[in-house]
Amino acid sequence: MQRSPWNIIWVLSITQIISWGSVFYAISVLITPIEHELQWTRNAIVGAFSLSMVVSGAVAVPAGILIDRLGGRLVMSVGSVAAAGMLALMSQVQSLPAFYAIWLGLGVVMAAVLYDAAFTVITAQFGTSARKAITTLTLAGGFASTVFWPLTQSLVASLGWRSAVGILALFNLLICAPLHLLLPKSPRNYAREHAIQGETPGADAPALRQIVRSRRFLLLAVAFTCNMLAFSALSIHLIPLLNERGFSAADAVWLAAVVGPMQVAGRVVEYMVGGRFRSAQVAAVAFILLPVALVILRFAGLSWSLVVLFVALYGASNGIMTIARGTLPAEVFGRARYGALNGAFAAPVLASRSLGPLVAALIWSAAGGYQLVIVVLIAIAAIAAVSFYIAMKT
Repeated sequence: MQRSPWNIIWVLSITQIISWGSVFYAISVLITPIEHELQWTRNAIVGAFSLSMVVSGAVAVPAGILIDRLGGRLVMSVGSVAAAGMLALMSQVQSLPAFYAIWLGLGVVMAAVLYDAAFTVITAQFGTSARKAITTLTLAGGFASTVFWPLTQSLVASLGWRSAVGILALFNLLICAPLHLLLPKSPRNYAREHAIQGETPGADAPALRQIVRSRRFLLLAVAFTCNMLAFSALSIHLIPLLNERGFSAADAVWLAAVVGPMQVAGRVVEYMVGGRFRSAQVAAVAFILLPVALVILRFAGLSWSLVVLFVALYGASNGIMTIARGTLPAEVFGRARYGALNGAFAAPVLASRSLGPLVAALIWSAAGGYQLVIVVLIAIAAIAAVSFYIAMKT
């Protein structure tokens, strides 16, 4: 008897928490001790991490194609072993060029083990039922920072940052890699099932090159990229922005901390009622929420109620968008070549995630404050919503 495909979700839920926590979130805790020991500037350290985002976007399409052809077992298992190797090297690093080389490698790892890779595995195994599975996975993944920020901080405090990174490497080698080996070997179980029914899914699907050159694909790529740029630009600057408004440091941190739970809350709502609507309809809500949230922030001043409303809508928008970006390509373009298409969408999105904070910093420096930053981000978020609307009408 074939095992339930939902076993895949429990496996990926564990590995996503560890992969995101160790490869993506842990650097926030590690910046200060690395800075103190090696005397590198904070900008240099963060720059290495930003470069990894660009690399991850650059290899997203090849990673998706590999999973389409070979399945997630091989790609994600190798990715976890590589993550362990890169983190082990980081625990011994002494020079800044070597540090950058390690983050180049971790950028490739991210493309192989984080959400986009997992979404491709899920879509291949669940077919038209992938949406609820993707939502379930993102609910689990949403706790990665909740688990790994305090865990990493505890390890650094008790063992030092180098030993802490070594332990994170072991998590990837001893937990993630073996669990990824439990993933189905076949990249497309659903294809075989349809063939039994006399169907040939993807046989008449347009070529990948034709899809990525289509007006709809380009508009959706603009929509996803601008949305992420607006969200990520503010994510790093929210606390100093609130400080500039007149909120105390403690109050600003408390307000910013609400973003994470609101992302999870948005995913919970999508899980409960999203099945009644198409992915495009759910995505439309996420696209609309972000510019609305930013407009509220623009005029919120020192009003706690308005800032809390902004944080709630801002977090919920991104929580829902993570799901929409994983489910919409299959709904719009079909499941054939999903991995490659998802990677094609992910490439500019990941680049905008790394560049967003820099864009906001440059505007802030030129304007001498965050008011112009918010206005520009409202415009970018609005472009995202309009591009999505036009794409869905095309």
